[in-house]
Amino acid sequence: MPLSVVSTFTDPDAFCAAIRASDVEGVVTAPGNFRAELARIDFSRLWMHRGEESLPRILNVPPTHLDRVTVIFPTAVGQPETRVSGMVLSSGEMIAWGHASPIHHRSAAASSWGSMSLTREDFAAVGGAILGRELTLPIFLNRIRPPAPILSRLLKLHGAAGHLAKNAPDILANPEVARAMEQALVEALVWCLASGDPVDDRSAYRHHTKVMRRLEEVLRTDPEGPLYMDDLCKAIGVTYRTLLACCREHLGMSPNRYLILRRMHLTRRALSRGDPEKTSVTEIATQYGFWELGRFSVAYRSLFGESPSTTLRRPADNPRPVEIAEATPQFAKFA
Repeated sequence: MPLSVVSTFTDPDAFCAAIRASDVEGVVTAPGNFRAELARIDFSRLWMHRGEESLPRILNVPPTHLDRVTVIFPTAVGQPETRVSGMVLSSGEMIAWGHASPIHHRSAAASSWGSMSLTREDFAAVGGAILGRELTLPIFLNRIRPPAPILSRLLKLHGAAGHLAKNAPDILANPEVARAMEQALVEALVWCLASGDPVDDRSAYRHHTKVMRRLEEVLRTDPEGPLYMDDLCKAIGVTYRTLLACCREHLGMSPNRYLILRRMHLTRRALSRGDPEKTSVTEIATQYGFWELGRFSVAYRSLFGESPSTTLRRPADNPRPVEIAEATPQFAKFA
């Protein structure tokens, strides 16, 4: 019997925690109210996600489930392109990988995406069963453009599975229905990968990916400590010019901007866990390097839709509601 869960979120941290890969970190990159829906379905062999998000963001996904081959693709036609570790992903394309590198998944606007994964053994087995030969295991990220009719079938099946998980989970829980749905999804995936044309990318991609992996390793070593750009470049082993090029390619922003947004999210996490009787917004904000408290408060409200003091006063066992508000107030942009 498959496991299926569909959840809605207004808290970016809660959304990241619900993604199957552990320790996913998310940074919202534009002001507004964050809203997201995530469907997760675990068939007997195939795992899948289906996500919809209202704001642009960066997801830093660590190298988990190393024994699985993963494919990600946009699920809405005509939506703005996203980037996976700096590699452009447009409608009509998918990216597959089976290696142990962390992934930066960046959207530039509201986005809808889907993912599917199989173990390496199942990946090889289904290739042999359906094609009569083994599929080549993607070692590095591979961007593929399948024929439109074949990709269209996969998207329709993926959408149907998400619809059943949300609106008729009892039907999806039926073993025969689940088995038929999984088989159809796996077959459509195999034909997309086997029939798709590879899309060439710049040779600098692999070097930039190594730089970004090293950046995240340094940030995770001391996530709450102060970071200075000279020290950061020295720890990574690159010049600021190289780091700037890599961050613009993978994150769509400068390393300085990324560090500021990251510290904003860490501050929010500390406020949500803090005791208003024992600490203050000023104490927590300055701990993360925000000295201009008026500007910090405006930027915080812009990103998260509430004041820092509201986050601090909320009881730890009473998180922000997951129900999505009807109104979407406008907030000042953080510069």
